[in-house]
Amino acid sequence: MVEIAINHQDLGETPAGGSASNDRKQELTILEPPAVEDKVIDFVFYIERPPIEERCYSEILKPGCLLRIKAPWQTGKTELMSRLINYVEQKGYRTVVLNLRDATQEDFTNLDKFLQWFCTIFADRLDLTISVEEHWRKSVGNSKIKCRSYFEKYLLPGDNPLALALDEVDRIFPIREIASEFLGMLRTWHEDAKTRQLWRQLRLVVLHSEIYTEVDINQSPFNAGYEVTLTDFNQEQVLDLAQRYGLEWDTGSVTQLMNMVGGHPYLVGKAIEHIAQQDTTLGGLLQTSPTAQGVYSRHLERHWRNLQSNPELACAFQKIVLANSPVEFNSELNQSMAVKLNDLGLVKLSSNSAIPRYELYRQYFRDRFQDNL
Repeated sequence: MVEIAINHQDLGETPAGGSASNDRKQELTILEPPAVEDKVIDFVFYIERPPIEERCYSEILKPGCLLRIKAPWQTGKTELMSRLINYVEQKGYRTVVLNLRDATQEDFTNLDKFLQWFCTIFADRLDLTISVEEHWRKSVGNSKIKCRSYFEKYLLPGDNPLALALDEVDRIFPIREIASEFLGMLRTWHEDAKTRQLWRQLRLVVLHSEIYTEVDINQSPFNAGYEVTLTDFNQEQVLDLAQRYGLEWDTGSVTQLMNMVGGHPYLVGKAIEHIAQQDTTLGGLLQTSPTAQGVYSRHLERHWRNLQSNPELACAFQKIVLANSPVEFNSELNQSMAVKLNDLGLVKLSSNSAIPRYELYRQYFRDRFQDNL
């Protein structure tokens, strides 16, 4: 297989519009993405993580598929999605990639406005001449019925399937009055494909870090379809990436780096890029990596801001970071908090305990928490 270099959009994201209230701001802060300036790697060599890619290629060709790609920030969700979209485009599919960060606060005002914005994006990307506003005005029923009828009349009919990729779906979670209805609608569309030929035209790809639990389990898209959980790079894959950057590394160098950052795709790629550009040596990078002067400063600071916005989450992570052994779930470490930290990529879970996911996180956050005791 010929590898291609593609835009590494998943390395950083810009926030959607402002919040309607201070309460909502606080709810949304935990999903705060890195600033635009954190997009320090424009292009990278794509490293495959078998059998993930082949399974995704197979799944997206199935009529009415719902493919969910779950992983923390900066671990390659958007890269994988880009390859999938490119794959089906070559097979003649119509495609639309929609990132929920593109919605403004006005679009999130209510479900009706959001679904009009949702359909308008499709009309624009597919060069449709039928006005969404006109369709909304002439159609009967609630906003979900109008959205469905727009898809059935203007989007799904055609000789070729329609592949829809929804990125950063987590952004809708704090807006509960929209999230439950929208996510339930996606689940319904997937179920419709089992009995209605027209909906078999849809191929739905959903990218997310967490699972929304406020929707009824029978209406949730997160227990339907096919879920892919992205894994960290292994030693062979890290060595492969280093060699592509022209570094003459052996397994010893790989082990040194992975002892600090594991196989986290962004953290590994950032280190290798800096070393390849001769901005630093491996030893120099590792020495400063858990500090504010290191190459990961923005990545770490973003996690720190998110933790500060959620005291309960910060308290749970503090217990894990300051401990010298795995912290078991009990009255002092709520399992749901540990799962949330796992979704954010900060901890690694076992059956009944949690540890910091990487040594980088242990060192950096241990110092930050101790400074704030």
